[in-house]
Amino acid sequence: MIQFKEFTLENGLQCLVHEDPTTPLAVLNILYNVGSRDEVETHTGFAHLFEHLMFSGSVNIPSYDEPLQQAGGENNAFTSPDLTNYYLTVPADNIETGFWLESDRMLSLAFSEQGLEVQRKVVVEEFKQNYLNQPYGDVWLKLRPLAYQQHPYKWATIGKEISHIENAVMDDVRAFFQKHYSPANAILVVAGNITFERAKELTDKWFGPIPAGEKYERNLPVEPRQTEARFLQVEADVPLTALYKTYHMPGRMHPDYHAADLLSEVLGNGNSSRLYNELVKEQQLFNNIGAFVTGSMEPGLLIIQGKLNKGVDPQHANTAIETIIEKVRTEHISDQELQKLKNQSETSIVFSEIELLNRAMNLAFGKLMGNPNHVNEEGAKVQAVTVEDIYRQAQEILRPDNCSTLFYLARPGQETETENQEEPSMEME
Repeated sequence: MIQFKEFTLENGLQCLVHEDPTTPLAVLNILYNVGSRDEVETHTGFAHLFEHLMFSGSVNIPSYDEPLQQAGGENNAFTSPDLTNYYLTVPADNIETGFWLESDRMLSLAFSEQGLEVQRKVVVEEFKQNYLNQPYGDVWLKLRPLAYQQHPYKWATIGKEISHIENAVMDDVRAFFQKHYSPANAILVVAGNITFERAKELTDKWFGPIPAGEKYERNLPVEPRQTEARFLQVEADVPLTALYKTYHMPGRMHPDYHAADLLSEVLGNGNSSRLYNELVKEQQLFNNIGAFVTGSMEPGLLIIQGKLNKGVDPQHANTAIETIIEKVRTEHISDQELQKLKNQSETSIVFSEIELLNRAMNLAFGKLMGNPNHVNEEGAKVQAVTVEDIYRQAQEILRPDNCSTLFYLARPGQETETENQEEPSMEME
């Protein structure tokens, strides 16, 4: 159980405090309610570019990292389709340094052509290295627009295409900052060896004077129900042919989310799953195969991905997957199998609470979903899932007409017997 208290500043900044006197550390986590889903299709990659720009210095502090390192701290950030999250960890006695740094760049980020050019080059290089020049790196650049036709989840966090970053101009950057980076669109979590009273005092001192800004109201296009199977076939210089299948599923706040999540584990979580047992161990069609969910705030995807053994026909492999899927759709799993999956899921939740930083992030994410106590309730929600819930979700999600399939073929002569290249997961930059 993660204990916390919360308050909201007059400028709209939502704040949560988690006291833990057993640690010598303190964490400052700031979540901005902006991700790649909030971009326009002609200017993508801005949320991720901004993650980099936020470390390029503010008007008053030209180097963000230097004073934090002098205080014994470390920091990082990540961007997803749904949010941008910044976090730092310092010895608890030095936590005010974190308040100073984070509040200053929220108030007065430095906008310089030189800083933009430097970070633009960094992101372009990241785009090339991780997405264009790496085996299987462009999978999500192809799979997202195959699965999504209308919703902005159809482009990757890094951006739809590299030219959007190369052509970013200062006016666009300023407008993005003013629209999204303000107290009204942020959630602050303070955690560790600090009292609620001290955390509130420092929050009032450093963030209270910042103008609220306008609260961003999201109005995104709804993805239409998929009613026809989609297919895409590409060829690349990769060591093994890969196969990817996506199915639309409920978003993170939907009552059926946990049943859908457990359904993915029935299919492909680990070496005891249906797909792995049948297609890797027994039929030996795949080198590896698994399933997972995106965990998106809005309706997301259940994804199956695997790499075929050399010489296996991809159509045959796809048929083998669909045979297993149809069995899961038409037969109830056992109570014993479900309980095993529930226990594994709840264990993961418990382990996620061990690290102080994870606790802070979980609280921030819960607050973004409208329920900061989400992390304390999630285990019970998992345990409440029934066999009938799994069956109902399998019937709806695993419909053949709800599926998008990508055949990612190794060029003739490029295949190898075994392959240890890491599977590309859903991108989080």
